Amino acid sequence: MELRSVFHARPGYDENPLMRIALISDIHANLPALEACLAAAQKQDADRLALLGDFVGYGPDPDAVVARVGPLVAAGAIAVLGNHDMAVLKPSRDMNPVAVEAIAWTRGQLSKDAKSFLAGLPFEVRSGDLLFVHADASDPAAWHYVADTEAARASLSGCNAQVTFCGHVHVPALYCLSAAGKMTSHAPVQDVAIPLPAQRKWLAVIGSAGQPRDGNPAASFAIYDTDTRSLTYCRAPYDVDSVAQRMRGLGLPDSLAGRLLRGR
Repeated sequence: MELRSVFHARPGYDENPLMRIALISDIHANLPALEACLAAAQKQDADRLALLGDFVGYGPDPDAVVARVGPLVAAGAIAVLGNHDMAVLKPSRDMNPVAVEAIAWTRGQLSKDAKSFLAGLPFEVRSGDLLFVHADASDPAAWHYVADTEAARASLSGCNAQVTFCGHVHVPALYCLSAAGKMTSHAPVQDVAIPLPAQRKWLAVIGSAGQPRDGNPAASFAIYDTDTRSLTYCRAPYDVDSVAQRMRGLGLPDSLAGRLLRGR
């Protein structure tokens, strides 16, 4: 069964947003990791996709990942631009030498259609009280990391969404801003649903599908249920060794393959 027919925009999505949204971020040109997340999300009855940027960079499958994602977006998936996607189109001075080397290689692998797809992605998408963005929501084009409570406060204070979903940081995390202005952080536990009460503002960092850095090499994704207002962080195992071997065979920096294997 093609995923185009599984993940789709329901009629009247904005008017009746009761659904299970699969959130996938930072695929980083790792097609097997993406496929593992899509298959796992399908098994969990997800009926909408939100793809939070960095489709390319680091990994061995940039053109194949974009080719896989394009039809999903055409069928109704949400997708936003990531900083590595932007760097393919416009070289960045803010990346470390390893990332720059990977981006230079990636740029030569992408078709004209793939580059056009990336160039057409928005920095953010808003749907009802939900906001989908790659990095800090207060200034999406600046690519600030949300890696602690103060950064989360700045992000939440800079937007009026009740729940913000982002990537960029390759470690899953959840932040909460109470009505009294108190910031708290939560360390998500895999496969445990977390209620997100509407009385508070929430920022969920999804982690990385294609290059996790929390010590677990399995692909990271999450499911948000708009009916129960609950978020579940999930992992999807795949053959990490074969992807790392391909990266080395293609001449990508060896450190990237090592990080993939370690989940660091």
